[in-house]
Amino acid sequence: MKHVAVLGGGPAGAVAAERLAAAGVRVTIIDEKLAWEKPCGGGITYKAYSRYPFLIDNATPKNSISETCLSDSGGAAATMRLSQPLLIYSRMDLNRMLLARAERSGAEISKDRVLAVKREGERWRVQTKAGKLDADFCVVATGARNSLRDFGTEYSASHTMYALGYYVPRMQRHIDIRFFQFLEGYIWIFPRCDHLSVGICGKGEPAHMLRRRLERFMEERGLPVKGSTFFGHMIPALEKPSWPRNRVAGTGWMAAGDAAGLVDPVTGEGLYYAVRSGDLASRILLDETVSPAQRESAYRAALKQDFLEELSFGSGLAKRFFFKRFLFSSVPARMIEFMQRSPRLSEIVQDLFAGTQSYLELKKRLLDNLNGTLFDIFVGSTLGRMVVKEGR
Repeated sequence: MKHVAVLGGGPAGAVAAERLAAAGVRVTIIDEKLAWEKPCGGGITYKAYSRYPFLIDNATPKNSISETCLSDSGGAAATMRLSQPLLIYSRMDLNRMLLARAERSGAEISKDRVLAVKREGERWRVQTKAGKLDADFCVVATGARNSLRDFGTEYSASHTMYALGYYVPRMQRHIDIRFFQFLEGYIWIFPRCDHLSVGICGKGEPAHMLRRRLERFMEERGLPVKGSTFFGHMIPALEKPSWPRNRVAGTGWMAAGDAAGLVDPVTGEGLYYAVRSGDLASRILLDETVSPAQRESAYRAALKQDFLEELSFGSGLAKRFFFKRFLFSSVPARMIEFMQRSPRLSEIVQDLFAGTQSYLELKKRLLDNLNGTLFDIFVGSTLGRMVVKEGR
């Protein structure tokens, strides 16, 4: 394999290119925008930076945030101290850092637009606005708005959510998350180094309604809409039946990151899965025991072994989390209420934020802690009533 074309310069493409170039493979990254800003918060979880230390050990500006406030539209709120902080980058700064690493490893970077990709014998002909190039293999990392219809996830409206946001010239030292009844999504405030990323992600509701929710929330918090830059983006959100047939690879190509639909369906977090899938794609390509004919199946197997079952399970969990009712209220509202009274539940939610608590093992852990959690809640509410009576 002499030449790999990486189509897309986001985290998935940059990481794949860096790994391949460092191993001596000729790599060309082609991206029309290269580093660019996105409305998404830019959060890097402990799961991501503990596995990939270069995400924390760098000189790129970032915030390390250890406090999160969860609230719901009914007024319930719980503040949580994160035992493992969340790193928050500007997406432009993060992408620049990852592209610089790829370039230092020897990858060529071309700021150009891919118009078409065509198979010619055992090679690819990549047509761009500036001309053509030939490659032995393609890594498709074009993001969710993938214009190459024959490569990567085949999206429909039910497989996506909107992310809309403002960059607000304010600062704070904690994260805010606001849930709503019967909305598959949430509002966030992520403090970046020189502004707040304030946004909403949601599924099943038109973009103009999501924006209205967001702007009402911002007005409630005293956050200015006027003078704040607005951005919008699409995020993959595959339904559970779609995962087994998700198109992540084919003859001579693999898709990584958003182009392969690899996003947490509950939180909308995709940075870990972008970096991880870019890494796995490069490992398959560099593995001399994997023949060219085996690369497609080997990549699918690697994704399945690593996290596909987790994401598939999360797709079903998302519906229950956002839409089911528990003890006459929404699940997020009850979760927030219980967190106020139960240290055990707060620890579980912390681990979900850190990415160290899998969805597949969540039910078992909740059941293992159920008796203790209910005891915490009972004691907390009983003592609360006693204190009120004593005060009288």
